[in-house]
Amino acid sequence: MRKSFILLSAIAGLTMVGCNSVSDYKQAEDTINYNDLERYIDDLSDDLYGGRKPFSPEEKLTVDYIAAEFKRIGLEPANNGSYFQEVPMVQVNAKVSDKMVVNLGKESIELVKADEFTAFSRRLVKDNGVENNELVFAGFGVVAPEYNWNDYQNIDVKGKTVVVLVNDPGFYTKKEGFFNGSAMTYYGRWKYKFEEAARQGAAGCIIIHATDAAGYPWGVVRNGLFVPKLYLNSPTNYMERCQLESWWTGDAANKVFAKLGYTVDQLIDMSLKPDFKPFDMNAKVSVSIENSMSQNSSKNVMALLPGTDKADECIIYTGHWDHLGRGPKINGDSIYNGASDNAAAVAWVLEIAEAFKSLKKAPSRSVLFISVTAEEGGLMGSEYYCQNPIFPVEKTVAAFNTDVILFLGKFKDVTVTGFGQSELDDCLAEVAKDHNRYVMADQEPENGMYYRSDHFSFAKVGIPALFAKGYNHVDGQTKEWTKEKISEYWKNTYHKPSDEYVPERDNLDGLVEDSKLMFDLGYRLANSNQFPKWKTGSEFKAIREKK
Repeated sequence: MRKSFILLSAIAGLTMVGCNSVSDYKQAEDTINYNDLERYIDDLSDDLYGGRKPFSPEEKLTVDYIAAEFKRIGLEPANNGSYFQEVPMVQVNAKVSDKMVVNLGKESIELVKADEFTAFSRRLVKDNGVENNELVFAGFGVVAPEYNWNDYQNIDVKGKTVVVLVNDPGFYTKKEGFFNGSAMTYYGRWKYKFEEAARQGAAGCIIIHATDAAGYPWGVVRNGLFVPKLYLNSPTNYMERCQLESWWTGDAANKVFAKLGYTVDQLIDMSLKPDFKPFDMNAKVSVSIENSMSQNSSKNVMALLPGTDKADECIIYTGHWDHLGRGPKINGDSIYNGASDNAAAVAWVLEIAEAFKSLKKAPSRSVLFISVTAEEGGLMGSEYYCQNPIFPVEKTVAAFNTDVILFLGKFKDVTVTGFGQSELDDCLAEVAKDHNRYVMADQEPENGMYYRSDHFSFAKVGIPALFAKGYNHVDGQTKEWTKEKISEYWKNTYHKPSDEYVPERDNLDGLVEDSKLMFDLGYRLANSNQFPKWKTGSEFKAIREKK
């Protein structure tokens, strides 16, 4: 399988290492094995860990477990003699009124909590929500100067609640070069829409949900009502954010807009036209949100393998340790164990860490391993690390992340989420050949997964970040068969208590191969002089070049 230990110089400038290094590499790679990965996953997804919710009684058990494994492996504590980085956060429990009332003048519509709407507020004060607040339809809720697009042009939404469509115009037009075609841009993410509404001075923002456009079913949004929200501490208490951040189901939106003579499909068509103008809905909305808050610190778990002659430069491996904890019972089970999401990624980090530590000669560059907290709450742990890094951003060569592992066996493909963003794709493609695998782009870029896991936090500060794993082509099966299994996973397992590890059913061979592949890529990069660059057209290129 091993052909060489060289990446094309035009791609990454990596140089051939000697025979002794090849032997050293091979014995280190051999430490990555099925039994270790299985032990980590089986342990961390056990009911004993209670679904690994930050701030829960099981958090200490979880982070102590990971730190103990880093120590056993022999890695140094990365944070001034500690394996932990404190992440100060606030937990918010929201009591939302059972009904959202939309007053249309002569009549009112009552929407039912959970079934038809969700609501929350990031503002760290007790009383939020809105009362008799004017509604405005604002298309996609996007301001994108580079596409000459402004849904808020010529309308004042200050103090009002905007209703917007999910995703971005590119998803519906499929035009290449226009909002990245069917691939979701950050403009299509719910986080952006709430942020932009706040920048416009809106009191509230309501997103109309659609499964295909959002990339996940209503049940994922609905569950957010019953799980406490986690936010990083803020000196402003997030008072710059809207009083109301909300979702409607598509059916609920149709119910409301039918009274105004529209369907959601008609709103989409209208919003895509160059002459679209947002409009007052001649309606008012009322819903109450009562927040109760508690401040605490969660923990990122970090370990370091110091480099030799370039120890001030580093590459990073990361996988979040948290999941949803306990939630609504499904088939009698209330523990959301998170075996594939994301105990398997923690196992990936630990196995790669052990391989690096097994090298007789440490790489030139340092390698930092981070299992971050609160990814499920909005990438909080990775965001905090990037704001408070151990290595300066400009000295961080690359970050490798994985998330949501399918236990289907070996894969022929290596799917890159956010394909085309950086030269890391090209580096990966060269390494994948030596592992008899091929690189492919994410087949559902409209889901916006690039913005939904921890690599995005690193990208936002300019660090080239790669999210790659076997996903779309199980070895020995057709892509169509694999696609069916993917669909079953998102429907039946993702963010549900059924995300458990079952040895008799699950096959970790793919995770073994992914771990070896990403160890290989990291090993080559850690022994090179090159800093992979963002590609022309990436929104992160300018950020990196300012560093």
